[in-house]
Amino acid sequence: MGSTSAENNGSAGVGRRDLIKRSAALGLISVPAMSFLSACASGGGGDDNGSDSHQGKTSKSNPFGVEKNGKLDVVIFKGGYGDDYAKAWEANFQKKLGITSTHTGTQEITGKLQPRFNAGNPPDIVDDSGAQQIKVDVLYKNGQLLDLAPVLDAPSVDDPGKKVRDMIIPGTLDAGMQEGKIVALNYIYTVWGLWYSGKLFKEKGWEEPKTWADFIKVCQAAKKDGIGGLAHQGKYPYYINVAIMDMIAKKGGLDAMKAIDNLDPKAFVGSDAAQAGVEAIYEVVEKGLLMPGTNGLTHTESQTRWNQYKAAFITCGSWLENEQLKQTPSDFDMKFMPMPLLPDSKLPFEAIRAGSGEPFIIPAKAKNLPGAKEFMRRMLSKEWSTLFAKEANSLTILKDGVDPSVKLRPGTQSTVEASKAAGDNTFRYLYPEWYSEMDTAIQAASNELMSKRIQPKEWLKRCQAAVDKQAKDPASKKNHRD
Repeated sequence: MGSTSAENNGSAGVGRRDLIKRSAALGLISVPAMSFLSACASGGGGDDNGSDSHQGKTSKSNPFGVEKNGKLDVVIFKGGYGDDYAKAWEANFQKKLGITSTHTGTQEITGKLQPRFNAGNPPDIVDDSGAQQIKVDVLYKNGQLLDLAPVLDAPSVDDPGKKVRDMIIPGTLDAGMQEGKIVALNYIYTVWGLWYSGKLFKEKGWEEPKTWADFIKVCQAAKKDGIGGLAHQGKYPYYINVAIMDMIAKKGGLDAMKAIDNLDPKAFVGSDAAQAGVEAIYEVVEKGLLMPGTNGLTHTESQTRWNQYKAAFITCGSWLENEQLKQTPSDFDMKFMPMPLLPDSKLPFEAIRAGSGEPFIIPAKAKNLPGAKEFMRRMLSKEWSTLFAKEANSLTILKDGVDPSVKLRPGTQSTVEASKAAGDNTFRYLYPEWYSEMDTAIQAASNELMSKRIQPKEWLKRCQAAVDKQAKDPASKKNHRD
């Protein structure tokens, strides 16, 4: 969901200050290319069956034969990153190619677009993100998405001797994969974890906790001072799953994470790591260390109360700073940290969930397919990546993709530092993109857990049932990570 805001699976950005020093930082941030092998895909992926009426002559600088003075229908999820970056892209596109854009910025992606997909009249390019995202796996199964291989194999704008895919941080394309095809471009480099106020911690004399025991102690100290320990975006349990799933991955290592993505019969029930991870989060519930009322709040309501110093910690992705700009006090000193460690964890404290968020898609029946492909190719140029960073305070999946002159906001700098500290110790679940129905079932179980209506044992049973149900779908054999 990337993103970004209301619920994204993720989305969000990284970055700032000397950004690479700034640009170089991105090299240090690179996500290890975790191999996600998948059997050859059949059916469903979508072909170039949109309109070819816009096809002109192709050349090295115009690999898709874009006709000048055409039109492009662009829909952008207007969440944590806003949509000013897309307006800047569209202005640049018009200036260089004479193509005018119909721009829609909205959070109602499903409401506005589902009827258009159903009628065979989709936009040309979509940032399909947020709480009301149309699930990518559903669109793919319905044959409504273009395979993006032609874009990724096209010459890079910045270095025509290289393919577009060669300019991208390793591992970041995988989140857009369905059955071995890349059908969504997750554009923003994102990290997920815990956030706190540097100002509040300094005033209270609290230190960033590296162990789960120390995390509980900070939450208890906060409670004594009339402050909630942990806030979460209760109406969107995606966010608390960031904490639960991170704890599982850090406790059990990459094997525990892959067991869930690969629909293992012991992904949850029978997994010591899964049991330890969920029991740790439930300790916060059981000891009354949640911010009061957090279970009934939306993402922005919980985050705003956290900005008002009503909780010590909140879980989120790195779009949080952008989303909360208007609500964050100027001296709040927003800080990011990895999930603390349980005893005998296989990954180090510095390990973080990192990768790409904010999926951009090209509908298979887009009216201007050449224009949409060219627009996406330019998204992966340094010029457009820098435009994005200026407007949205985040890094993209493009290696060294942001001009060093760009000043990103201070809060996001801590995610750059955390990414550098993590090095190769990054991980990223793929089941939310591969299996949205299973993801929804796990979120529902977490909602019940956080409200104390079920306990960890029942949570594990419900999550395993969701895995087992998904495993019965023959199509699931086409998604696998080694």
